[in-house]
Amino acid sequence: MGEQVSAGVTGVRTVGVPVTDQDRAVEFYVGTLGLEKRLDAPVEQLGARWIEVAPQGATTTIALILAAPGTAVGVETGIRLGTADAASLHKELVARGADVDELLRWQGVPPMFVLRDPDGNGLEIVE
Repeated sequence: MGEQVSAGVTGVRTVGVPVTDQDRAVEFYVGTLGLEKRLDAPVEQLGARWIEVAPQGATTTIALILAAPGTAVGVETGIRLGTADAASLHKELVARGADVDELLRWQGVPPMFVLRDPDGNGLEIVE
Protein backbone atom coordinates (compact mmCIF):
# COMPACT_ATOMS: atom_id res chain seq x y z
CA MET A 1 0.00 0.00 0.00
CA GLY A 2 1.18 3.46 -0.86
CA GLU A 3 1.58 6.33 1.52
CA GLN A 4 -1.40 8.66 1.68
CA VAL A 5 -0.67 12.06 0.17
CA SER A 6 -1.91 14.87 2.38
CA ALA A 7 -2.71 17.24 -0.49
CA GLY A 8 -4.37 14.52 -2.65
CA VAL A 9 -5.91 14.91 -6.09
CA THR A 10 -9.20 16.78 -5.92
CA GLY A 11 -10.40 16.77 -9.52
CA VAL A 12 -9.54 17.18 -13.19
CA ARG A 13 -8.30 20.77 -13.59
CA THR A 14 -7.52 20.98 -17.30
CA VAL A 15 -7.05 18.81 -20.39
CA GLY A 16 -4.45 19.86 -22.95
CA VAL A 17 -5.06 20.01 -26.70
CA PRO A 18 -2.05 20.56 -29.01
CA VAL A 19 -2.53 23.39 -31.52
CA THR A 20 -0.29 24.95 -34.18
CA ASP A 21 -1.77 28.47 -33.97
CA GLN A 22 -3.11 29.63 -30.61
CA ASP A 23 -5.03 32.62 -32.01
CA ARG A 24 -6.78 30.41 -34.58
CA ALA A 25 -7.57 27.89 -31.83
CA VAL A 26 -9.10 30.60 -29.62
CA GLU A 27 -11.20 31.81 -32.55
CA PHE A 28 -12.56 28.28 -32.99
CA TYR A 29 -13.09 27.28 -29.36
CA VAL A 30 -14.50 30.67 -28.31
CA GLY A 31 -15.91 32.07 -31.56
CA THR A 32 -17.31 28.89 -33.11
CA LEU A 33 -17.97 26.60 -30.14
CA GLY A 34 -18.97 29.39 -27.75
CA LEU A 35 -16.63 28.44 -24.91
CA GLU A 36 -15.35 31.22 -22.68
CA LYS A 37 -11.68 32.15 -22.44
CA ARG A 38 -10.70 31.78 -18.79
CA LEU A 39 -6.97 32.44 -18.93
CA ASP A 40 -4.53 33.85 -21.48
CA ALA A 41 -1.05 34.51 -20.09
CA PRO A 42 2.37 34.70 -21.75
CA VAL A 43 4.86 31.93 -20.99
CA GLU A 44 8.16 33.49 -22.00
CA GLN A 45 10.17 30.28 -21.59
CA LEU A 46 8.00 28.61 -24.25
CA GLY A 47 7.54 31.60 -26.52
CA ALA A 48 3.81 30.94 -26.33
CA ARG A 49 0.81 31.58 -24.09
CA TRP A 50 -1.04 29.50 -21.51
CA ILE A 51 -4.64 29.63 -22.70
CA GLU A 52 -7.59 27.91 -21.04
CA VAL A 53 -11.15 27.78 -22.38
CA ALA A 54 -14.25 26.12 -20.95
CA PRO A 55 -18.02 25.95 -21.22
CA GLN A 56 -19.69 28.52 -18.99
CA GLY A 57 -19.89 27.21 -15.41
CA ALA A 58 -17.59 24.21 -16.05
CA THR A 59 -14.82 23.45 -13.58
CA THR A 60 -12.59 21.55 -16.04
CA THR A 61 -10.92 23.61 -18.74
CA ILE A 62 -9.23 22.88 -22.07
CA ALA A 63 -5.68 24.22 -22.38
CA LEU A 64 -4.80 25.24 -25.95
CA ILE A 65 -1.12 24.31 -25.88
CA LEU A 66 1.20 25.41 -28.67
CA ALA A 67 2.55 22.17 -30.11
CA ALA A 68 6.32 21.84 -29.93
CA PRO A 69 8.10 20.91 -33.16
CA GLY A 70 7.58 17.21 -33.79
CA THR A 71 4.54 17.01 -31.49
CA ALA A 72 1.52 15.38 -33.11
CA VAL A 73 -1.58 17.48 -33.74
CA GLY A 74 -4.80 16.26 -35.29
CA VAL A 75 -5.25 13.69 -32.52
CA GLU A 76 -8.34 12.17 -30.97
CA THR A 77 -8.48 14.11 -27.71
CA GLY A 78 -10.94 11.88 -25.91
CA ILE A 79 -12.82 15.02 -24.81
CA ARG A 80 -16.60 14.73 -24.76
CA LEU A 81 -18.45 18.05 -24.51
CA GLY A 82 -22.06 18.07 -23.36
CA THR A 83 -25.06 19.82 -24.87
CA ALA A 84 -28.79 19.92 -24.17
CA ASP A 85 -29.65 19.49 -27.88
CA ALA A 86 -27.13 17.70 -30.10
CA ALA A 87 -29.23 18.06 -33.27
CA SER A 88 -29.55 21.85 -32.94
CA LEU A 89 -25.87 22.33 -32.08
CA HIS A 90 -24.89 20.10 -35.00
CA LYS A 91 -26.98 22.24 -37.36
CA GLU A 92 -25.45 25.47 -35.95
CA LEU A 93 -21.89 24.19 -36.29
CA VAL A 94 -22.48 23.03 -39.87
CA ALA A 95 -23.82 26.52 -40.67
CA ARG A 96 -20.67 28.05 -39.12
CA GLY A 97 -18.49 25.88 -41.37
CA ALA A 98 -17.15 23.61 -38.62
CA ASP A 99 -15.74 20.20 -39.53
CA VAL A 100 -18.40 17.88 -38.11
CA ASP A 101 -19.43 14.31 -38.90
CA GLU A 102 -23.03 13.14 -39.10
CA LEU A 103 -25.28 13.16 -36.05
CA LEU A 104 -25.32 9.64 -34.63
CA ARG A 105 -28.39 8.17 -32.95
CA TRP A 106 -28.62 4.72 -31.39
CA GLN A 107 -31.45 3.41 -29.27
CA GLY A 108 -30.67 3.86 -25.56
CA VAL A 109 -27.61 6.06 -26.25
CA PRO A 110 -27.61 9.88 -26.28
CA PRO A 111 -27.29 11.56 -29.70
CA MET A 112 -23.69 12.57 -30.49
CA PHE A 113 -21.32 13.65 -33.23
CA VAL A 114 -17.62 14.09 -33.89
CA LEU A 115 -16.16 17.56 -34.32
CA ARG A 116 -12.64 18.57 -35.36
CA ASP A 117 -10.87 21.83 -34.58
CA PRO A 118 -8.78 23.64 -37.23
CA ASP A 119 -5.78 21.39 -36.43
CA GLY A 120 -7.90 18.26 -36.89
CA ASN A 121 -8.05 17.43 -33.18
CA GLY A 122 -11.15 15.31 -32.58
CA LEU A 123 -13.77 16.07 -29.93
CA GLU A 124 -17.22 14.64 -29.44
CA ILE A 125 -20.41 16.47 -28.64
CA VAL A 126 -22.85 14.36 -26.59
CA GLU A 127 -26.40 15.22 -25.56
